[in-house]
Amino acid sequence: MYAKVAQEKKNRLSLLLKKSESHPNPTHLDTFEKLTNASSMSPEEIKKWGESFDKLISQEAGMDAFTRFLKSEFSEENIEFWMACENYKKIKDPVQLSLKAKEIYKTFIEKDAPKEVNLDFNTKECTSQSISHPALNSFDAAQTKIYTLMEQDSYPRFLKSSLYSDLLNNRPLGYSALRRRSRSFTFNEFKDAQPDFAIWL
Repeated sequence: MYAKVAQEKKNRLSLLLKKSESHPNPTHLDTFEKLTNASSMSPEEIKKWGESFDKLISQEAGMDAFTRFLKSEFSEENIEFWMACENYKKIKDPVQLSLKAKEIYKTFIEKDAPKEVNLDFNTKECTSQSISHPALNSFDAAQTKIYTLMEQDSYPRFLKSSLYSDLLNNRPLGYSALRRRSRSFTFNEFKDAQPDFAIWL
């Protein structure tokens, strides 16, 4: 009897794993499908991302990997704001500068903005006053705050993530997460299995 129950559970586990391969978890696989640049990098190059946050985001592949990690944590507004500020500082036309300043402020900084970033009151006020007469450094204070937040908070978690681990060890993206799900399923399915004599008590 026990052998039959165990075989049925084993068959169910096999079916689940096949489904996981055909329909991978979007959080760990589909959202990272464009990481071809990072996947093609050597482990030595990827390892350097662990030396500093600046080294990570100074490379396109590193920026892409970090952005997709933040998306998995639903906090991508931080890196999007930082990149918007970088692009803002490249604008040379005064009219475009003014328009972009208002767009960034309404998107990321004003109260209840659709992608509001976490800034203290003084930094928000300073930025609000600065964009009344936009300059290339209007968002510098806010950008620095968000950079520090990512460096001290999100970056350490990225280095411990399954995404970085898979890239670092040249494994298929999502491999670590899939293994954890498989182990969890096996434990939950078999922990209540009983030997034959217990079933007939």
